[in-house]
Formats: sequence, C-alpha cells, structure tokens
Amino acid sequence: MAKRSALSLSSEVQEELKRISQSRTEAMAMVQRAKILLLYGGGERITDITVEIGTSRPLVERCIDKALAFGPIQALKDLPRPGPPTRITDDAKAWVLSIACDKPTDLGYASETWTYSLLIKHIRKHCEEQGYSNLSKLGKGRLHSILSKDKIKPHKISYYLERKDPEFEEKMANVLCVYKDVEMINANADADRSCVTVSYDEKPGIQAIKNIAAELMPVPNKYSSRARDYEYKRLGTVSLLAGIDLHTGHVIPLVKERHRSREFTEFLDKLDEYYPKEWKIRLVLDNHSAHISKETQAYLQKKPGRFEFVFTPKHGSWLNLIEMFFSKIARSFLRYIRVNSKDELVKRIYQGIDEINQEPVVFRWKYKMDEVAPT
Repeated sequence: MAKRSALSLSSEVQEELKRISQSRTEAMAMVQRAKILLLYGGGERITDITVEIGTSRPLVERCIDKALAFGPIQALKDLPRPGPPTRITDDAKAWVLSIACDKPTDLGYASETWTYSLLIKHIRKHCEEQGYSNLSKLGKGRLHSILSKDKIKPHKISYYLERKDPEFEEKMANVLCVYKDVEMINANADADRSCVTVSYDEKPGIQAIKNIAAELMPVPNKYSSRARDYEYKRLGTVSLLAGIDLHTGHVIPLVKERHRSREFTEFLDKLDEYYPKEWKIRLVLDNHSAHISKETQAYLQKKPGRFEFVFTPKHGSWLNLIEMFFSKIARSFLRYIRVNSKDELVKRIYQGIDEINQEPVVFRWKYKMDEVAPT
C-alpha cells in the first residue's frame, strides 16, 4: 500500500480542531476524530496515535483517509448514507405476485417456468409502464421475500391426478370392501375357504440390458464398488404379468413379450390350475383393454362362476396392492440388472420371484380401512 500523504493543517483549522478536541458538548466521535487529525497533522505515526487515543488502527486510518480526501473539518462528520430501502407498496407486491402466477409462455417467453433472473428482468422492464417505479431496482432478496410471504414458488411444478372417473368413490369403496373381507378371512385361521382374492397387474417394459465391457469388481482398500462401462446394449423388453395372493403372499408370475388379451387369458389359466376347482378366484385389477376385451369375455364364459373381477377406478391403480410388490422388485433384484439375452432376463425374473415366494409377505391395505364397515 502507498504511503499516506502528510496532512497540512492551517492555523484556523488547527484552532477549530483543538476547540472540538477539548469540548464537552460535541459528540464523542467528533472529539476523537479531532484528536486523531491533530496528532497526525503534527507528524505522529498511526501506530502511536492508535495507542495514545486508545482505539483501533482501522478507525484511525479511516479518519485520516477521509481528511485527506474531503478535508479535516469534513472528516469530523459522517458521510451521507444511502438511507432506508425503497418502500414497495402493497399494490406493487400484488402486481409482482400476479406476474409470478402467470406462465412465462403467456408473456412471450420460451421458458415454461420462471427463474428468479427472468422474473426480475421482466418486472424491471415493465414496472415503469405499470406505475411501479419503486420496483426498478428489485433484487433477488426482496423478490424472494415477496413471494415467500404468499408461499409462491414460480420456479417449481407440482403434479396432481385429476379424477376423471365419475364413479371413483364407489369403485374405491368396492375395492376397500374386498380388502376388508380379506382382512377378516385372514384373521380367522379356521375360516372355511371357498374363495381366494388375488391382486393382479402388469409391469411392462422391463429392459434386457447387456454390458459391452467387463465389469470391474470391488478391491479392498482400492475400489469400494463394482464398476461398469457407461455404454451398454439394449436387447428388448419383456412384460411381467403377476398376481399376489392376498391371503398367503404367494406370487403367481407370467413373463411374456407382450401383455395382450391372449397373455392375460394365459395368466388366468395359470390361476385356474393353481387353485382348487371349487374355489372362486376374485381378482382386483384395473380397466386395461385386455381385461375387458371380447377375447377375455369369451374365455370367462367358458368358465362360469370361476372368476370375479373387481375393477379399480380409472387413475386409481394405486389402490391395487400388487403395485407394492412391483415397487419391491424394482428396488431389489431388478435394480441394476444386466443380462446377456432376453431369455436370461426371463429366467432371472422367475428366479427372483421364486426366492420371494420362499418367504412370502402378506400385503395389507390400511388407508381408510377404519371407514369400511364389515360385510
């Protein structure tokens, strides 16, 4: 840092500084600054002035620098400050909120959602014409404060599911009644079984993915995890048709290339072979076209009284307990799966389900079950 210049004090200025330094009515800050300037003007070093005044070196330096820049007398006073921030009126805040609640595309932008930068840019550009000039210097902090007060997050999108089925509540009640019935049967170990309830659905698009380079296994104290090349080869997809017995937790799987009516009726054949012929098989399933097709209807007519379908509402597949099982396998043996062929993928799926069936889990539905009266 360059050496500070000497401070030249005229006799009039010296007299004024002495008067202020000895005053008992002036502000303490002015008295202190006057002493500093007298000592520095007299040739004292900053270090010595700091000790003699009993203050900090930065304070002494700021006082001297101000005197060198604006003059000794002016240095005794505080410099003008910016003052309080510009007040943003309620009308201006309401306008900001209205812009944040509009889509950027409706205002001529390409973006689907607002970013803070884009929103500020738009507000600054149009605030004058709207009569809100106090927003011309709006920053991210003030904008965040305005939006947060009304819990508006224009940079985010949340999703909801519209209930398009006019019979949603009725169909949901039917499904819940089935689950209540299953709960009562399961609670009575001595109950006479003449009906089984199976939760059924398809999991399409399970990918057969092949590594095109060797996998590198973990090495103690060197590589903590298995390593794979980023590139891979897609070998196609398969569909898993599965039903889970809500009484035992046993899973009945069928893996096929597709999941049309013919595959669905093939799955029904598996159920027909698995359960005693005198039992009714009650299926909880969705309204997929394969479940209500002419081919399926023709199949059911050949087996009167054998199957009963309980349909979940449209967009209500979350009511189907099999979805919990699909989530389980997606997080277990299907996760990170790599195979050399589609046939191997099919075998791995059957193997994984066989392993689950060795220790089956009975899934139970709890949502709104207390509202369902026993039948």
